[in-house]
Amino acid sequence: MKITQPQKYIAALLALIVTTMTASAQQTTDMPKSIMTPDRIESRLGTLNFKDGVAENATAQKLFDEIDYVHAFDAFVNGYAAVNQLSLLKGFRAAGVNDNDVLVTPGLMDSKSLFLTANADTYYFWAYLDLTKGPLVIETPPDSLGIFDDMWWNWIGDFGFPGPDRGQGGKYLLLPPGYNGDVPEGGYYVRRSRTTYVALVGRAFLQNNDPKPVDEVVKKTLKIYPYVPGGEGSSIAGYLAGKASLGALAKPASPRFVEGTGKMMNTVPPADFSYFEMLNEAVQMQAADVMDPEIAGQLAAIGIVKGKPFNPDARMKKILAEALVVGNAAMRTMSIGGRPSEGFGYYGADSQWINGLWVGGHEFMTPPGRNHEGRTQALSQ
Repeated sequence: MKITQPQKYIAALLALIVTTMTASAQQTTDMPKSIMTPDRIESRLGTLNFKDGVAENATAQKLFDEIDYVHAFDAFVNGYAAVNQLSLLKGFRAAGVNDNDVLVTPGLMDSKSLFLTANADTYYFWAYLDLTKGPLVIETPPDSLGIFDDMWWNWIGDFGFPGPDRGQGGKYLLLPPGYNGDVPEGGYYVRRSRTTYVALVGRAFLQNNDPKPVDEVVKKTLKIYPYVPGGEGSSIAGYLAGKASLGALAKPASPRFVEGTGKMMNTVPPADFSYFEMLNEAVQMQAADVMDPEIAGQLAAIGIVKGKPFNPDARMKKILAEALVVGNAAMRTMSIGGRPSEGFGYYGADSQWINGLWVGGHEFMTPPGRNHEGRTQALSQ
């Protein structure tokens, strides 16, 4: 067979490549120890064995267990807000406080009700608002302070003294996720929730150390009722311009008030495996985009994914149980106060007054610009 000139060029090129590869394989480069993985490593996980940087099977399994443990610990800590809210919602329902009812404490709190942060010297009014049927109007009482939070304790808005009504009472319109209907031009403080349930938590100052006068004001002025699109706040001019509809005016309605003083109810998250089951329930009951993507990834790593069943095997259940014990212990330690170097002591490193609100801002990102005396003076002006 006759060999053409192009074939000769190709054969020569292949010979050059083979020669170059052979020469490269015969060369050696001194490897810095800082980038090498020894065949045997002593660690807090025990002995880890490698072969040319590749983990042996037993070592690989040990490391995968540790990775799952880290994700389980993070899932416990970072999912606590959602489990806490679900525990509150379930606790309210079990105690006969239905959706859109308001729990009030005319005789203050006592030890029969189990809450994480409730005080025994504060008047509370507390409700879980159901937005699955549409927007709700909340007329807040005067001389109060409170918040609207979603089911991950994400802030939606303040009302009362810290809110736009400045303690005079105001009309707040809560919109459910995905709402694209009419929004009034005015008359309401409009807030949008990322979850279909919203926590309304309010406090009111006692009068001469007596909560009963405050209770009377709250029960008289607090209203919760559906928003009627095209009603109050929607102008005829907007309707004529084709920008809005017109509807009947909504009829303000008082909610059902439930006496919370002396009521036996448990709203505290569990500290056993049912915690992760509740975390999965909290994920399933809301839209997938409610969660922070980083937290969603931590939960997905342990098998909690929106729209999928949560069925950990025996190995994973053991890891989850271990992470839960340490996570619960760590959170209890951190909640009492951070390390002195982190600045949580309100009056210095030895202070037992914990400065949990201002260190690094509420997102723990930006250090506050003034000391606490300066902030107090600014808020009082």
